[in-house]
Amino acid sequence: MDSVVVVGASLAGLRAVEALRGEGYDGRIVVIGDEVHPPYDRPPLSKGLLTGATDLSAVTLRQRPDLAVEWRLGERAVALHAADREVLLDGGRRVPYDGLVVATGATARRLPAVPEGLAGVITLRTLDDAITLRRELAGRPSVVILGGGFIGTEVASSCRTLGLDVTLVTADPLLARALGPLSAGAAARAADHGVTVVHPATVTEVRGHDRVQEVVLGDGRTLPADVLVVAVGAVPATGWLRDSGASLDNGLICDAGLGVVGLPGVVAAGDVARWPHPAFGGAPLRLEHWTNAAEQAVIAARRLLHGTAAGPCAPVPSFWSDQFGIRLQGVGLPALADETRVIEGDPAGDRFVAEFFRTGELVGAVVAGAPRALLAYRRRLTHPQRVPAL
Repeated sequence: MDSVVVVGASLAGLRAVEALRGEGYDGRIVVIGDEVHPPYDRPPLSKGLLTGATDLSAVTLRQRPDLAVEWRLGERAVALHAADREVLLDGGRRVPYDGLVVATGATARRLPAVPEGLAGVITLRTLDDAITLRRELAGRPSVVILGGGFIGTEVASSCRTLGLDVTLVTADPLLARALGPLSAGAAARAADHGVTVVHPATVTEVRGHDRVQEVVLGDGRTLPADVLVVAVGAVPATGWLRDSGASLDNGLICDAGLGVVGLPGVVAAGDVARWPHPAFGGAPLRLEHWTNAAEQAVIAARRLLHGTAAGPCAPVPSFWSDQFGIRLQGVGLPALADETRVIEGDPAGDRFVAEFFRTGELVGAVVAGAPRALLAYRRRLTHPQRVPAL
């Protein structure tokens, strides 16, 4: 293999390059990224970068000096010609490959009720988005956030740290996928820190001339807004693969070792990849967590170099979120659970331990203020029993 192309100058893309070099690959590596920035860390975008606790330069991921990579930043992949083993860029250039790593991640989900191009409306996904939002928050606006997932709650927490008025609108309970029935505790914590949580609610209209002025809810209520943050999830960035012959279904469908189904010599890693985790029922999963992107990148690189001998991708999923003075940490897949047990503390407080089960088998755990307990759950989930998927 003389040439490897990585599409996506992301955490997964960088870790894949590092793994290729670590495995002894000494051929050409080209990394294509549609942003002008080198690979950076996304978690601070909704937290420290907004509050000023994290400097802008600190989000750039460190790179080993011996990687010998050709960076194509600010260039977007628009098509994959798998038969010719070429990636087509938006400027018309074709980049040939022997092996390809797809690490394009995901893009922010849009809402039909939210017009594009209206000043003060921000979807937080990229470094440029975070820079724009930080500049907006400096004007001490009233902030409305749409979405009660990790990004929405973290931005709400950051805004409260800055002393801003914040209203969080969500159709589903706060952090429902991560916490399930414990989401009421997350809502109580947010309210205790001064966030107005509106749930259940939908948005039917966003009003403003050149700039956002108010948000109209499904029940007719209106919320004044100087800044509107749309944080309603993400969609995998697979549009450029539409005519490639790849199977696309809420992500790029891969086999157990992250080889892209139907495309020889192509692997995927990170938010874009959907693959069957052998310990959780074998149904295709797509995970949008930092640790998953980093771990999958290593496995994908090995698969590219060693084929199926590299083995399946079966890491223990994990995540964390800093918000409202606590760090939520989780392992496994709590979203699979049909039973939740709080064995220590109060989910509305600053310390708790919760276990998640499906058909009697442990599938996940979430803790706050108890990192040692999390390590024990990680060990238990390293070799879990097979459980039925949702």
